Amino acid sequence: MRERTAVNTIVLGLMSGTSADGIDAVLVRFSGRAAAPRWQILASGFRPYPEALRTRLVAAGQGAPLNSADWLALAEAVTEEQAAAARQCDPDGLARLVGCHGQTVWHRPPQGQRRGASWQLLQGPLLAQLLGCSVVHDFRAADLVLGGQGAPLVPPADQALVGRVAGWRALLNLGGIANLTLIPPASGPDRSAPLQGWDCGPANTLLDLAVSHFSAGRLSFDADGAWAARGTVDSTTVNSWLREEYFQLPPPKSTGRELFGATDLERRLGDLERTAQRQGGPLTAADALASLTAFSAAVVAQDLQRGPCPVELLVAGGGSRNATLMAQLRQRCLGITVRPLQELGIADNQREALAFALLAWWHDRGHPGNAPSVTGAARDCLLGIRVEPPAHPGRYNRNRRGAPRSRG
Repeated sequence: MRERTAVNTIVLGLMSGTSADGIDAVLVRFSGRAAAPRWQILASGFRPYPEALRTRLVAAGQGAPLNSADWLALAEAVTEEQAAAARQCDPDGLARLVGCHGQTVWHRPPQGQRRGASWQLLQGPLLAQLLGCSVVHDFRAADLVLGGQGAPLVPPADQALVGRVAGWRALLNLGGIANLTLIPPASGPDRSAPLQGWDCGPANTLLDLAVSHFSAGRLSFDADGAWAARGTVDSTTVNSWLREEYFQLPPPKSTGRELFGATDLERRLGDLERTAQRQGGPLTAADALASLTAFSAAVVAQDLQRGPCPVELLVAGGGSRNATLMAQLRQRCLGITVRPLQELGIADNQREALAFALLAWWHDRGHPGNAPSVTGAARDCLLGIRVEPPAHPGRYNRNRRGAPRSRG
């Protein structure tokens, strides 16, 4: 696969994760070699989804039936919000290329003879038209058809953007789902080891659903983990959850709200309620949230114990702002330095949007974006589908700054 040259390309990355709380946007300049790019964040921002839209997306992501008209309206609404987030982050139209993940509404990893599939809700041509800019989207499909999980896709970007140190380096994203990247050392016997990465399990999906449940919909998340901090962890039940099938599977593996959603929360609250009754008291909201928070940290710690021990764990995502979750993580990852990714110049809400900006740039360069050692795909490949704004017949399409763009 031959790479094209590109110098000082400004790319806009858009990412909305499993939590479906809104859209992270990062405007970044890339230059240099594809495998080790030079990069500079020019702007970033976050646009929350309107609450009604978020409610519909969370329901759809848990299998709520929708008719064709509803799916079409939902896709249009998501696309329009993505365009608004792009304009908010890049009001002067500096980006020549947009990498947009879209909103995952269903993810089905391969299992046995059944192929994998993943649905990221977005109307790519509409987004290109609204922004007047080239858009790369549908990043997971190519890896899936090669037998991969289609996730996680961020680890190769982590390695390119953050780089290596003397020992194994781990990056953890605490979004709706907790996912890990393990970057091999720069020197020593493991320097030629493959990049590793996988989805550990729930980070905020169950927590956010539980907060909404216990607050009767008034709250959507546990700010700073303050509610959970007032409770007591049911360690016996948490340890029993860690023995479930998904947490025993070796990588490659990926998951989402399909497995860790409302039905799963109902089951776990039932487990906690039964334990509380055996101990002579009702289950309190604080105790339930304390146990679910500990569970989110425990699935990560358990996975780290099974692989190469990293010298540090760099944490990003909304969960990194949950003090109780971070305290649980430090308590369970003894011997590992746990610190925010922000100390390396990437804020916790920038990491994934930055990664999808890089994946779009890699697409533009003709550079493979997946890592078979992470996803299990048969080989590396170019990720994403590129769409252009519809061109007027007989004219060159023009970007938002009026520069002519080739028809090719």
